[in-house]
Amino acid sequence: MKLNQQLLQINRNFLICFAISASLSAVVAQLLADQENYLNTTFTIIFGYVVYFGIFSVLFYFDNRERYKNMKSGLIKKEIIAIISSFGVGEIIYLAIRWPSLYYFLEIGIEPYLASLISEVISTACYMASVTVFLRKTKTF
Repeated sequence: MKLNQQLLQINRNFLICFAISASLSAVVAQLLADQENYLNTTFTIIFGYVVYFGIFSVLFYFDNRERYKNMKSGLIKKEIIAIISSFGVGEIIYLAIRWPSLYYFLEIGIEPYLASLISEVISTACYMASVTVFLRKTKTF
């Protein structure tokens, strides 16, 4: 089986962003422990999104800036649309798992930082798998 360098690079970036976002989201969840569980869940996920996509955008830019300089604009647009579509599908899956699982873990009394970490691991694994499969099926990378 041939390894696809672009997919490896994206998955490496996912893991880097996951580690940072999960750590900081766990801190936020713990800081919001005195809030209602639905508020804790919502604010923790929003914070995680800001951190995750902020870091991912920077990593993606630095990894691909030379590649896109040598590419025709039509191909760049096509690839960017496919990437955004893949991420969109992944985000739907991520949110469908992350919000209910974090809320549930908080409701059953798991410590907020641990609930956030467990929920993040589960939802990110599903996110990474779905984005990778979608990018392969659309032959983006």
